[in-house]
Amino acid sequence: MTFKSSFTLLALLLLPLFVLAQGRTVSESMPVTRLAGISERSYSIYLPPSYDKAPERQYPVLYLMHGGGGSHSDWEQFNGLSLMANRLIASGIICEMIIVCPEGNQKHMMYFNSPTENSVSLGAPDWKFEDYFFDELIPYIESHYRVISDREHRAIGGFSMGGGAATVYGVHRPEKFCMVYDISGYQRAQPLEFLRFDPSAAWRQQIIDDNNAILRIANGTPAEVQAWRQVDWRVAVGDQDFTLDANLDLIRALRSHGIPCAIHIDNGSHDHIWVTPVLEDALQRASRHFSIR
Repeated sequence: MTFKSSFTLLALLLLPLFVLAQGRTVSESMPVTRLAGISERSYSIYLPPSYDKAPERQYPVLYLMHGGGGSHSDWEQFNGLSLMANRLIASGIICEMIIVCPEGNQKHMMYFNSPTENSVSLGAPDWKFEDYFFDELIPYIESHYRVISDREHRAIGGFSMGGGAATVYGVHRPEKFCMVYDISGYQRAQPLEFLRFDPSAAWRQQIIDDNNAILRIANGTPAEVQAWRQVDWRVAVGDQDFTLDANLDLIRALRSHGIPCAIHIDNGSHDHIWVTPVLEDALQRASRHFSIR
């Protein structure tokens, strides 16, 4: 057999795998009413390989929150979301799922609601992102895409500002998520150099502290603790990351109440080089939840 014929045979053998792994990430927009001054909001969404071929099939969903200063396209642009998901699905490592990447940096870089009592004096804008996420984004996704709309098939994760948001959302609404995956989450205000000349930094830092999940968990009621125990918590952070201490405190707060939390600490900093392999773990961990239901 010649090299050419051998190559052709190999290509034919690999063709089914290639055809299978053709899920795609697309950028879309949706109408909004909860975000002051904005009537339309962008998001990215990964649709798995069989989405267009199996019109009766429904899929679990993972929400991925990007980091501060980024955009909904970060997961695709910097972490190769589509290629990663396609490869893992084609090899049978993860189940097919829909992945939604919200936009958290248009107009205001903030995933929480404001103003709050502590931030009004700082000139905080009227911004209700958490309300938008739960009252508009999730219902929109569930009404426009074939998503399984129960807790057992809905997970959330995020990086940096997005990791902090995923944690807080899991704390505020544990009945909504089977898994919360915190990747180097920005869990509390820190004196970061790049914020020194940012006129909106003061109110954003205050809103973050007003939503401090570490303190909320530490002071949780028995009923809240019981609800948090129903969530699969995962914290991943690099040993050179400036969020390391805060994430260690988050782990301690969870464990102080006997709330299980899986931990991954390895050599790495606060960047997408660290994030990419951790994202792969997040997809696999979400899939294990989705697949056993």
